Amino acid sequence: MAKIEESIEVAVPVTTAYNQWTQFEEFPRFMEGVERVEQRTPTLTHWVTRTDGVRREFDAVITEQIPDERVAWTTVAGEVRQAGVVTFHHLDVGRTKVMLQFDHDPEGLVDTLGDKLGFVRRQAKGDLERFKTFIESRGIETGEWRGAV
Repeated sequence: MAKIEESIEVAVPVTTAYNQWTQFEEFPRFMEGVERVEQRTPTLTHWVTRTDGVRREFDAVITEQIPDERVAWTTVAGEVRQAGVVTFHHLDVGRTKVMLQFDHDPEGLVDTLGDKLGFVRRQAKGDLERFKTFIESRGIETGEWRGAV
């Protein structure tokens, strides 16, 4: 099981960063390899990813969601096994630290090798950098979900 921890500072208020992160169907706009995310219920998402030509589908359930603080998830079905949390830390009025932590269980030889070579960690870091560019260039979120789980 690989443990990934990455963080980034974004130049938007914590509410803006959090609200954008709750828009799971927008993830393909900044997450490399994510083709589609469907929000099926307030706590269930269906993912379609493609990495190095390998297409995978899986479901993830939101296990905890506290507005402006955290979103935690775990996969429950499909070809990917992971669990994690993203937390949002108020730095000042217009700056937020976004911290991503997750455990990823590589599937098969190719995934295990990719993990050992740091592919998953680099992808997570790149996804956070693209999130930063996405939200800072907009200045506002594309939507919000303020419910708690």
